[in-house]
Amino acid sequence: MDQILIEGLTLETVIGVYDWERTVRQRLELDLELGTDIRPAARGDDLTRTLDYAAICQRLTAYAGANAHGLVETFAERVAAILIDEFGVRQLRLTVRKPGAVAAARAVGVRIERSVD
Repeated sequence: MDQILIEGLTLETVIGVYDWERTVRQRLELDLELGTDIRPAARGDDLTRTLDYAAICQRLTAYAGANAHGLVETFAERVAAILIDEFGVRQLRLTVRKPGAVAAARAVGVRIERSVD
């Protein structure tokens, strides 16, 4: 399976379990590997036959801006569902990083992999 890559997508959202985190927007960084077959798009040089990464970035940015979550894990699962349900992604690897969440670390986060049979 071919992979569409989106690396370093930066989003702002309300995320965290502490009271103060529920009152501010924080930055999340996403890396996505999206499994698809790019051959139909390549044959006809046709954007409609592949995953439109601009549309995906726009949708995820809008989702992050409109929703709040306590856990990075919950956010990651919701993003995976959007990619599968709305964009028809068959396989994905998603890394979500929350920079600055722990003083001694550059970032913390989760990496999930999902596939649809």
